[in-house]
Amino acid sequence: MLQAIELSKSYGDQQALKGLNMTVDSGDIYCLLGANGAGKTTTINLFLNFITPSDGRAIVNGLDVSEAPLDSKRYLAYIPEQVMLYSNLSALENLRYFARLGGHDYADAEYHGFFGRVGLQGDAVDRRVKTFSKGMRQKVGVAIALAKQAKALLLDEPTSGLDPKASNEFSELLLRLKSDGAAILMATHDLFRAKETGTRIGIMREGQLVQELSTDEVSHADLEQIYLQHMH
Repeated sequence: MLQAIELSKSYGDQQALKGLNMTVDSGDIYCLLGANGAGKTTTINLFLNFITPSDGRAIVNGLDVSEAPLDSKRYLAYIPEQVMLYSNLSALENLRYFARLGGHDYADAEYHGFFGRVGLQGDAVDRRVKTFSKGMRQKVGVAIALAKQAKALLLDEPTSGLDPKASNEFSELLLRLKSDGAAILMATHDLFRAKETGTRIGIMREGQLVQELSTDEVSHADLEQIYLQHMH
């Protein structure tokens, strides 16, 4: 679903990403770990076509995002650290607006069904989003991904600033999306969540993918040790 082929990005003399090769299949949760500036967000921005590659290709469902920017975006949903919603609109109004923007429309009962699937409490649906916690905003973001029928989700630090309960709820939501066949690429600093939720982990350092791991092959302690070795 997502593929990077020798993907690189430079800003003048500074290389933000160097020759990245990776794939994220349907039903995969691929967690990118690394310090700030390691290239995680750059990778996500390249898949979203927010920035253009200096070299190489970012492929979404067989489409090169540079050549087919609009078609490739149809398959994607993006959930940044702070989900961008219209704060004066209700959750339902936001969902309806973004679904229609993506070429989909539904009956009200179906919109409520999307909120039910992401665990947003019923009384919140008609409230203005500006009253929402970060965890609630993220649930709206995932509901939008469902309504858009997105095949791939790109997440940038989705659990930062969430309390443990909200973080756990979000992880359970990702696992449900994974079982429904979504391909998920998540940049995170949270080693615990990466091990608990991810199927694969890529460790990045200074713009390079330095190691890939399957989460069922390492313990929490192993993962922490491997990660710290790369950070020295």
